[in-house]
Amino acid sequence: MRPVAEGIRDKVAVIGMGCSAFGERWDMSAADLMVEAFTEALADAGIGRDDIDAAWLGVFFDEQNIGKSAIPLSNALRLNNIPVTRVENLCATGTEAFRGAVYAVASGAADIALAVGVEKLKDTGFAGLPERTNGTFEDLWLPNSTAPGAFAQLASAYSHKHGVSMNDLRRAMAHVSVKSHDNALKNPKAHLRRKITSEQVLNAPPVAYPLGVLDCCGVSDGAACAIVARPEIARKLGKADIVGVKSVQLSISNGVESGHSSWDGAHTATTRRAAAKAYAEAGITDPAKELGMIEVHDCFSVTELVVMEDLGLSEAGRATTDILDGRYDAAGQIPCQIDGGLKCFGHPIGASGLRMLYEVYLQLLSRADDRNLDNVEFGLTHNLGGIPNRNVASISILGALSP
Repeated sequence: MRPVAEGIRDKVAVIGMGCSAFGERWDMSAADLMVEAFTEALADAGIGRDDIDAAWLGVFFDEQNIGKSAIPLSNALRLNNIPVTRVENLCATGTEAFRGAVYAVASGAADIALAVGVEKLKDTGFAGLPERTNGTFEDLWLPNSTAPGAFAQLASAYSHKHGVSMNDLRRAMAHVSVKSHDNALKNPKAHLRRKITSEQVLNAPPVAYPLGVLDCCGVSDGAACAIVARPEIARKLGKADIVGVKSVQLSISNGVESGHSSWDGAHTATTRRAAAKAYAEAGITDPAKELGMIEVHDCFSVTELVVMEDLGLSEAGRATTDILDGRYDAAGQIPCQIDGGLKCFGHPIGASGLRMLYEVYLQLLSRADDRNLDNVEFGLTHNLGGIPNRNVASISILGALSP
């Protein structure tokens, strides 16, 4: 048996983060949004742009945004001719940029690294995601499927496997959406800040049964940014409270879910794999007790529900009950989407993973204003890119840097 990898726990500190307001930013280009997020992060870090050794740019729909190279990031931020890498990994694109920056610092290849995620989707004229027709993923696997249709099947499979009635499942899904809208009311950067009721969710126009319009997140314009460094650099900067990277893990579908009937269709195998590895790397043995908050990929209300079990936070078949009991509410045991989530903060794909990390970072430093939670020791973020039977899952865990 090969030895277990050492991991990156506490080898990297997050010294600054920034996030633009998300929404229909008609007056802002992708470059403007990157500058907005970067300006906040740079001031937060207390460094100059010339101190950055390398950068990673995450953007998904390149044809709708800035093109296929990383040059627009270097141009927009006037970086000092440093290496910049453009990455894309479906809805995990922002976390992929973060992973590149973190690994560079952990390996010793860079002292200070930058991760930026951006997306400019509202200018396309589409209410949802614009079409992509390049490569086998879109052309071979998606021509007869839509994202709502694929995740609606996740709901049906979950209901069948666990014997949960569709009425009870829909009530829990409605609570997921209501919770996110309630949380977003306290977030001035959120795209959708409007209170809704469960009745409105349940009676909303259907999209793909059992999903209605209010079970679905919308797309947005926005950017988010993280600056990471070696822990000793963070200490030299005089930062009293330092946020450390405990884990970054990634899992990609290997085709089993699509290849035969061994997958039950009621869970996301990649999330379970990434979560197990992330907990081990972070030294977390009881996530339901140790995690103080979570930000998960609520592209649809049922996704958040199912992921609660995939992350090991609800027992099998119990997520509907836990959600309706308020376990994941702002005042619950494990607050989820305290900033409004994809549902209400918005989903500019390239920025979403970093936006989640931004909220965890603020919470760990007690800088989330009216959203501040008590006693957050560890915060987890989760992205799920693709569709339930063919996807990428990423997990990141942040916490106070160990001495």
